[in-house]
Amino acid sequence: MAKELYKNKAKYPVISECPVCHHELTVEGLVCENCDTHIQGNFSLSKFNYLDTEKLYFIEVFVKNRGNIKAVEKEMDLSYPTIKKMLDDVIVGLGYSLDPNQPEEQTTVEEKKTGPSRLEILDKLNSGELNIDVAMEMLKKLKTRRDK
Repeated sequence: MAKELYKNKAKYPVISECPVCHHELTVEGLVCENCDTHIQGNFSLSKFNYLDTEKLYFIEVFVKNRGNIKAVEKEMDLSYPTIKKMLDDVIVGLGYSLDPNQPEEQTTVEEKKTGPSRLEILDKLNSGELNIDVAMEMLKKLKTRRDK
């Protein structure tokens, strides 16, 4: 019953980052929509609230497929290296560091030919590794390869 009530109301996810200064936000109030109880305080958000929508979707697909990367690859129509990178991004996004002793997966010749995915290009743009002009050029090349 609670799920049906939730589905019928327009809900927006809690934003976790200040749109002005980009620092973390906290929640100061909670409301029960059933009895109109209001609770004031300073509440923290879970680590998952600080992940962007794309990472949350990835986690949902990953859990739904019980961590089977092959099934995740198939459902998301992405390559193994892209899925691995997304998993690494989620791990870092949750505040954990990657194990430096764990060897990186070897990229096959075929994967090297295709180059980075759209997601990888956008991640590099977002992190500042690429500027907008270079990212746009890479995205155009990616589209050209796909159209062939």
